[in-house]
Amino acid sequence: AVILDVSTPKVYVYDTDLTPMVTAAIALAHHTPEILIGVGTGVLVDGPTSLRFDDLPRESAPPRVTRTVFDETTRLYTSGTTGMPKAVPMNSAIEIFSAHDVIMHFPLTPEDRTLNMSPWFHRGGLYCAGPNPTFYLGSSLVPMRAFDAETTLDWVERHRLTFLIGAPTNLAMLATAQQARPRDLSSLRGIVTMGAPLEREAALRYQEILTPRVFNGYGSTEGFWNTFLRPTDLPAHAGTAGRACIDDDVRVVRVHDDGRLASPDEVVARDGVEVGEVIIRSPKCAAAYFDSPQQEKAKYNGSWLHIGDLATWDADEFVTIVGRKDDMLISGGENVHPVQVEEALNGHPAVADSLVVGVPDDRWGQLVVAYVVPAEGAHPTADELDAYCRTHPMLSQFKRPRAYRIIDALPVSATGKKLHYKATTSAASEMAAGEFATPEPTPRPQEPDAQEPQAQEQGATP
Repeated sequence: AVILDVSTPKVYVYDTDLTPMVTAAIALAHHTPEILIGVGTGVLVDGPTSLRFDDLPRESAPPRVTRTVFDETTRLYTSGTTGMPKAVPMNSAIEIFSAHDVIMHFPLTPEDRTLNMSPWFHRGGLYCAGPNPTFYLGSSLVPMRAFDAETTLDWVERHRLTFLIGAPTNLAMLATAQQARPRDLSSLRGIVTMGAPLEREAALRYQEILTPRVFNGYGSTEGFWNTFLRPTDLPAHAGTAGRACIDDDVRVVRVHDDGRLASPDEVVARDGVEVGEVIIRSPKCAAAYFDSPQQEKAKYNGSWLHIGDLATWDADEFVTIVGRKDDMLISGGENVHPVQVEEALNGHPAVADSLVVGVPDDRWGQLVVAYVVPAEGAHPTADELDAYCRTHPMLSQFKRPRAYRIIDALPVSATGKKLHYKATTSAASEMAAGEFATPEPTPRPQEPDAQEPQAQEQGATP
């Protein structure tokens, strides 16, 4: 609903499997698209002009092109430092530079067959051997509606896939499944991970179990990836995010207590110890936000983007991520900002206030957990809060807390700001000690059997 109101599209294309969700979003939004187009055989969303994609004309005269390579072609959204999505506009030049970047770094060839396990509404899903570079180059692309480790490995063996791309959590599940039932993965030329730091021991494990050619890309929605860790960098530099990509500039600069952005020359020592903020400059980086001037001012400093991650770098300029300035946590490769979850939780009548952090988890990287201060006289339970979050219209399922702890007061500073770092420090031990309550699992609906993929060649309809 927020994205509809911000971007005000004239045409909205959706999957008919998501018709209930789309209907709810349109009902919440102030803006209603003029034309709704459903892809699939399911029920269409009601609307004055609601069409089915398959009923549209297949051939027409090519339109007269009046746009330039610097006009907007794509608008991606990120959860952002305020907890609400920020619109990142990109043009054809950025699209081409992003494709070239992947083609150079893999390297990607027309003979490759890729499977990107990430959602395609992400920059990594679209651009890291997803539709953008594969269709541009003429490679083959195998889509997967929902990630499943067993199916992925079966498809590698059956269809001789050459590259897999996904978050470290995807790789962890693949490694577990491969150990339990080995497949022939000899066709793989590489597995590329992104979306979260790749820990040293995990990288070495994936090299042993899946393929020696493990890559790691680090970046953001705004700038795609800006550092790259190559198989030749392992094992010596396992645990780092690699070095600057071709065509990119990456620096680690000082963080000022007054909040002002450091200049590109204020770099921290290249000693692998001193912590600073990662900044990048790249021809494939979006130059602004569409709808967030204050966030733009807080993150862009001339031609440099301040990503918001804290890191060290060494004498060879290998960057190691140590944390995030804005307390954002990553669960299953998805960014979760505590403020958005807290705002949703605080709307529950039994909740006076809340604080959301992440705790380490072997499978998902981090689990979202919540400290809750109950409203006067209220006694909220984990099951009650979980049911509320599951149906909250502004809360994606991956942002839903997986455990709750009821407390009398939240840790705050002298000015009343929540101290997420203090809660993060204590949450892991409290979770291990059983002080958090976990809601009862909700039965999941039976999903249809995974269907065989068909490789999509350049020019095919995805």
